[in-house]
Amino acid sequence: MKSFVRYSELFGKTFRQPPKDESSRNAQLLEQAGFISKLMAGVYTYLPLGLRVLNAVKDVIRREMDALGAQEFYMPALQPKEIWEKTGRWKDLSDIMYQFPDHSGRQVGLAATHEEVITHIVKQRITSYKDLPLALYQIQDKFRDEPRAKSGLIRGREFSMKDLYSFHADEKDLDSFYNRVAASYLSIFSRLGLQALMIEAAGGSFTKRFSDEFQVISDAGEDRIIYCPSCHFAQNSEIAEQKAGGPCPKCHGSLSEKKGIEVGNIFKLGTKFSDSIGATFTASDGSTHPLIMASYGIGPGRLVGTIVEVSNDAQGIIWPKSVTPFQIHLVQLSKGLEEKKKTERLVHDCLNAGLTILLDDRVASAGVKFKDADMVGITARMVISTSNENQLEVKIRNESASKKMNASQAIEFVKNYYAE
Repeated sequence: MKSFVRYSELFGKTFRQPPKDESSRNAQLLEQAGFISKLMAGVYTYLPLGLRVLNAVKDVIRREMDALGAQEFYMPALQPKEIWEKTGRWKDLSDIMYQFPDHSGRQVGLAATHEEVITHIVKQRITSYKDLPLALYQIQDKFRDEPRAKSGLIRGREFSMKDLYSFHADEKDLDSFYNRVAASYLSIFSRLGLQALMIEAAGGSFTKRFSDEFQVISDAGEDRIIYCPSCHFAQNSEIAEQKAGGPCPKCHGSLSEKKGIEVGNIFKLGTKFSDSIGATFTASDGSTHPLIMASYGIGPGRLVGTIVEVSNDAQGIIWPKSVTPFQIHLVQLSKGLEEKKKTERLVHDCLNAGLTILLDDRVASAGVKFKDADMVGITARMVISTSNENQLEVKIRNESASKKMNASQAIEFVKNYYAE
């Protein structure tokens, strides 16, 4: 994507007022600031600024998945009824899965998830224990006929999903990889500026076992979490036997209850899907066994919404530096020819330093430009004006004070800030 964009040419500028039909903070801010556009409940277009953030979140996830040794691929969203009937989930998920006949009368559905398809694919290509373990992931859109699509990007009907699937010859190998993924997920959330708790939860339609969810404490959340602030114990209230104010079963501290946003989940599927679809491997002794599986999900779009829910102020969004749409929001207040040449030189030097820039070159008042800069929430802002003579005003979005320095100092300061 472009490293330099003029705000005067950007598609998707700010609105003066938040949308009237949105109740969630993330939807209000993201639409007003020009990141997304609502088509209907639970369905959004990512405008250029929003797509930059979404892609940045995906890049953070990809780096962690690749570090696990997982390989990226891409599966179809349109799927035949027959493969879902093998697991019984064509009927079980009919309340949320879009199902319809094609022109030939064949029943097809839009993917709510991909366990059936990935198991079918792996069945055709994995035959021996020598092919295991195997980890495959994709980042793709999912579709769910969600009746509660009213929380902006946090709960949608069409949404981006990273799903990772692992295949193993034995439970010990599964447990080892599962724990590595859990640690990787916590690393992802930390890099995105989110403090996530790993909690026990019900397995839902995926497995009868307990699963593990990752929750970010927020009043915007739909789940209730029983957790101990003194240790790592945490459970979804759906399965918790303990109550808020009671003793923690691990450290005996006092338990708390908070609302949380689910930002990821991981499931040990066992042989549920491999048994149904007939996905087996031959062991070293020649015996045949079903593949042992696990599934691991993160919603990049949901993460964008969650970041905004927990990282904002009265003026607008505060993006963490890992996913800011641009590294510098350069506000040009100078109007003369010589001052514009200074701006062009500064842009050139910033680009040479490897920094991405959104330049507000509009004919507008300083107040309008500063208000929009705060609403858009780019992590670092530089102001160039005649009143500052040969100095720039540099400000980090979540800090109250700005600093004045010359161009080379400002570029070095911002580079070091992002490198930390």
